[in-house]
Amino acid sequence: MLRYMTTGESHGRAVIAVVEGMPSGLLLTPATIDVDLKRRQGGYGRGGRMKIESDRVELLSGVRGSRTLGSPITLQVTNRDWENWTDAMDPEKSSTGPRAVPVTRPRPGHADLTGALKYAQTDVRNILERSSARETAARVAAGAAAKRLLEEFGIDIYSWVTEVGGVKWNRARSAKETPAALYKRAEASVMRCPGKSATEKMKSCIKSAKEAGDSIGGIFKVVATGVPPGLGSHVQWDRKLNARLTCALASVQAIKGVEVGMGFECGSLPGSKVHDEIYYSKKAAGNSAKGFWPQSPRFFRHTNNAGGIEGGMSNGEVIELSAVMKPIPTLYKPLRSVDIKSKRTFEASVERSDTCAVPAAAVVGEAVVAFELAVAFLDKFGGDSMKEITRNYKGYLKQIAAY
Repeated sequence: MLRYMTTGESHGRAVIAVVEGMPSGLLLTPATIDVDLKRRQGGYGRGGRMKIESDRVELLSGVRGSRTLGSPITLQVTNRDWENWTDAMDPEKSSTGPRAVPVTRPRPGHADLTGALKYAQTDVRNILERSSARETAARVAAGAAAKRLLEEFGIDIYSWVTEVGGVKWNRARSAKETPAALYKRAEASVMRCPGKSATEKMKSCIKSAKEAGDSIGGIFKVVATGVPPGLGSHVQWDRKLNARLTCALASVQAIKGVEVGMGFECGSLPGSKVHDEIYYSKKAAGNSAKGFWPQSPRFFRHTNNAGGIEGGMSNGEVIELSAVMKPIPTLYKPLRSVDIKSKRTFEASVERSDTCAVPAAAVVGEAVVAFELAVAFLDKFGGDSMKEITRNYKGYLKQIAAY
């Protein structure tokens, strides 16, 4: 079973991901992972932390000669800001210095107050350090490793921003463009939005929010191409692919809603406008030199309102997911809160923060979707080595081709 766990604090020595269950023989290098770590740090509206950090991953275990061994992989991303926080965050010594002053003013919208109550903490820093979105650097590293696995089987993960602060990108104008083409345009945008006009409007919206000491959220889309039919299962609730993917996205800090395909719009339309009609063609439609899915003959649909998932299983179409990110809760014009020690009303404390992090959240979304798809892929075609998995997958494709 493929799984991962992260550890580390925002201003601690490092954030770390341990990935277990990755098959042996997969080519994996730090350079591949660093690409996504850099993408996570980009985007218009980021705060001062991004000027300090320049994330790089270290492979501490599970890889030899750039090939996975089948044993747990340790991915470490060092926090450069640790140098400024050593006295306050040292795991062994008592906290000293100006940064060691206990934080007693929880910020609205954060894990601060609830976490302090749950874990019996009188210093909110013991909560905010771990609940910080800095943790997502470790998740992006783990997701990049999962992407490498999926790429071997012709599966690619893309993302782009569709809305920020009420400014929407008109997706219908580019409906005929492939996900790869939209992704390429998004990567050239500081907002990670495929539309040039929408990008400029989003930037203006963020600038206005920053000047007002406020923050804004938005919506991003994650898509996966080349996914074969049959990942996930209808037989038990916890094996449904849509459930696992939406859970992964909802677990990302500040994500408040997830849609699969048409999503909530389904609730306002008749079934005839929602369900995707099924067709069949014998014409070859190979999508990669490796000869993996889709291939001929195949069932297909002219529309994809289901977002590539039906009955809890991938149906062979492009998987499409959307997630909404709430505005960053740390405001430079703070909201009111209550000091947990004195119980007096104060303006909430301010930690260094972003005005908008939707472009970065999209990259994190790619990572968690990639990992869950990799989990589902190995559940179906599992083996301990790339050779074994490849053999299993090719056998399945032959089974599908018989229909």
